[in-house]
Amino acid sequence: MAAQVSDAVAMLKIKDPEAVKASAAAAKANGNGNLEAEDTDDDEEDKGAPGEGGADGAAKKKRKRKRKPKKAGGAGAIPTKQSDPPRVLLSNLFPSGEYPVGEEVEYRDENLYRTTNEEKRHLDRMNNDFLQEYRQGAEIHRQVRQWAQKNIKPGQSLTEIAEGIEDGVRALTGHPGLEEGDNIKGGIAFPTGVNLDHIAAHYSPNAGNKTLLAQDNVMKVDFGVHINGRIVDSAFTLAFDPMYDNLLEAVKQGTNTGIREAGIDARLGEIGTAIQETMESYEVEINGKTFPVKCIRNLNGHDIRQWQIHGGKSVPIVKSSDQTKMEEGEVFAIETFGSTGNGYVRDDYETSHYAKRADAPKIDLKVASASKLLKVINKNFGTLPFCRRYLDRLGQEKYLLGLNNLVSNGIVEAYPPLVDKKGSYTAQFEHTILLRPNVKEVISRGDDY
Repeated sequence: MAAQVSDAVAMLKIKDPEAVKASAAAAKANGNGNLEAEDTDDDEEDKGAPGEGGADGAAKKKRKRKRKPKKAGGAGAIPTKQSDPPRVLLSNLFPSGEYPVGEEVEYRDENLYRTTNEEKRHLDRMNNDFLQEYRQGAEIHRQVRQWAQKNIKPGQSLTEIAEGIEDGVRALTGHPGLEEGDNIKGGIAFPTGVNLDHIAAHYSPNAGNKTLLAQDNVMKVDFGVHINGRIVDSAFTLAFDPMYDNLLEAVKQGTNTGIREAGIDARLGEIGTAIQETMESYEVEINGKTFPVKCIRNLNGHDIRQWQIHGGKSVPIVKSSDQTKMEEGEVFAIETFGSTGNGYVRDDYETSHYAKRADAPKIDLKVASASKLLKVINKNFGTLPFCRRYLDRLGQEKYLLGLNNLVSNGIVEAYPPLVDKKGSYTAQFEHTILLRPNVKEVISRGDDY
């Protein structure tokens, strides 16, 4: 959610026979028969040297200067590694158009045959373009999040953190999102969540937010990348005090359990049961008090469809009787949340996240600002989630009345922050997996987690 550059060939008019010979010799020295481009200076001229016809009527020659070769890494050079902060277009680092493969995991039990089955392998090869879009998005996510993990520090504002991540995603996808419809081609898949402590999800700073990250905070960082609507959804948790380590480890292992159990024909309820067994085997001591780690039972993983972050299936993270099966070709976000609180979240705080509903009704809007804003949403986001900062960035002003009208008419869905009880701590880890015909690919897996 690449431009070709053609070289201009300059034809040089050479009047001096000696210059012709010199140029031919240079071409031979190059070994490829190509003349190096030369610059001519039309303003500076040399008079003929003594003995070459004298001053009167002497032929004037244009001075010729060989263009200096460009130094490696200079202007015009093709980059070979990512910058810090990440700003190099990813397609420049992978000019072949082939992007890194995620973690490939063979199917188990009755699906083990898929790994070597020629029909399934052929079907997988036919989906190459689809896979490259996902892999491109996944590599962008890895590069941006690994920079974020190294550079996020206490004392930074949540706005600075969120915008640093978003600027990286925009640069690496090559879609800055300020031209009409640019967000639709690729870029940010949903607003960057920077959720502190008891806030588990859907918190992104609105304009004017002055909240600073503190040393004792536990922050969930949740962001997505899309290429042509192929969404990579992945999240991690940061804490600067080691007393939270067991909380983070419990949730990370809960996510890994969900990934291990997921696969074609896997039943969603059984995946949730396995996740809960893993996560709730941990406890954490915080400030001298021991807390059991609880799964947040009303938060789930989900399937992902093109242009739609939440499809029709949910992956529970607690024991469930849901017998729905995962199917070949589906894409899932396996995300788990753990808490030292109630293990249950509710809506609270000011809303930042919104998304146009995929089944939005067609209504004759009476509020002019709502009709105008809907056009902006359709052109720039479609059904992808957005936040108020993104509307600000597009130059929209005084849009809250129109936005609230779209929500009340069921055209746009509002997603308020989701919080457990105050004083508790929550953690989240998430990966996107592809159920390919012959192998399961954890597309967003990286060296970090």
